[in-house]
Order: sequence, then C-alpha cells, then structure tokens
Amino acid sequence: MSRRTRLIVKGIVWAVALLPLVELLYRLSTDRLGPNPISYATNLLGDTTLRLLLASLAMTPLRMLFGIAWQMSLRRLLGLFAFFYACLHFLVWVLVDHFFEWQEMIADVVKRPYITVGVLALTLLTPLAATSTVGAIKRMGAKNWRRLHRLVYVVGVLGVLHYLWLAKKGVNDPFLYAGVLALLFGIRLWDWARRAVRRTQQGSPPTNRLWAIARFPSGGRAVPVSESPGTPAGP
Repeated sequence: MSRRTRLIVKGIVWAVALLPLVELLYRLSTDRLGPNPISYATNLLGDTTLRLLLASLAMTPLRMLFGIAWQMSLRRLLGLFAFFYACLHFLVWVLVDHFFEWQEMIADVVKRPYITVGVLALTLLTPLAATSTVGAIKRMGAKNWRRLHRLVYVVGVLGVLHYLWLAKKGVNDPFLYAGVLALLFGIRLWDWARRAVRRTQQGSPPTNRLWAIARFPSGGRAVPVSESPGTPAGP
C-alpha cells in the first residue's frame, strides 16, 4: 500500500472514530440527549470504547487469516481512540454522575463488580496508551514491550464483563461483543496451534523411512536402517 493510500485510510479511521463524539456534542448542544442524558452519554461512550478496542484486537487475526499486513498500522490508532473514549466514559461517571463524591465512588468500586472491572480495565489500558510510541518500544525493548501489551487481551475481557454485568435484561449488545471477542481469541488459538504443529513437523525426522546415522572416525554417511549392519554402531 502506498503512503498516500495509508494516509487516506487513516483519515477515514479518524473521521469514523470521531463521529460518536460529534454526535454526542451535537445532541448536547441541541438538548437531544433524551430523558436520561447521563445514561445516554455513558452508554454511547462505553459502546464506542468497546467497538474501537475490538477493532484494534481484530487487526492481527485479519493478518493470520488472510496474510495481509497493511491494516497493522491502524492498530495503534484504534487502541489510542479506545483509550480516549474510555477516559471520557470514566469522566462522565466522575464529573457528572457523582461530581467528585470520592467516598461514594470508592464504595461503588468495592460493592459493584461491573464498576470494579471497568476501573481495572481503564487502569490496565493506561500504561498501554502511555507506551504506544516508537520511543517507548526502544526504551523498553521489543520483548518487554510485547509482554506489557499482551494486557490488552485482559482489558478486552474486562471491558466485555463490565458491559455484561451492567446491561439490563433484554439488551443483546454485550453478548454480541462477547461473541466477537471469543471469535478473535479463537482465531489466535487456531493460529498458535497451527504454528505449533508446523514446528513439530519441521523438527521431526521424515515419516517415509527411518534413518540411522553411522558415525566413523574418518567420517561417514547417513544410511537407511535396512542397509546398516546387524551390530548397532557405538556412540
């Protein structure tokens, strides 16, 4: 993919990712947030966070399935947008829903599991966003950086649990997100198993016939078992 095409694709991602925020601001300015504005804003920002996070997690499975790699450059951008909307989602809870009632918020974190996992997801997502730069990869080392960023899978699970435990009966969206996340994990598991089988096959001897290596002080050659003498060669 050319540089110009990549810039166009990233521009489209920016536009699509910012649409929910534009919609929220428009509804806020025109007083169209519905009978429960806090609930509407919280749900919109939470849904957007999960969608962007799942989109970011889908980039690698797409490469595994189809062998394409151009979309990998979008993974970081989608992840940062997910963090951005997660922060907005959290700020609505802190500023609007509770207005800095810290004791009440701490009590909610302790007593309500869906808030507990939500806060934990944001906490784990923060260092991932902070170390998303090329400079951070160089400072940490690629191996350590990859280990840290595996936490994004934990964040995905926590985010889905947050929605599942929060949603009211009859709301099917969290089950859809859970299904998408399970599918993405399934693709990764399939790819891991496929690569494990491939490594095993490459490291095993040929299956059509067994070979024995006859070693001689002056050098030798590999001979089939059928050609080897009756007395086995020594070590």
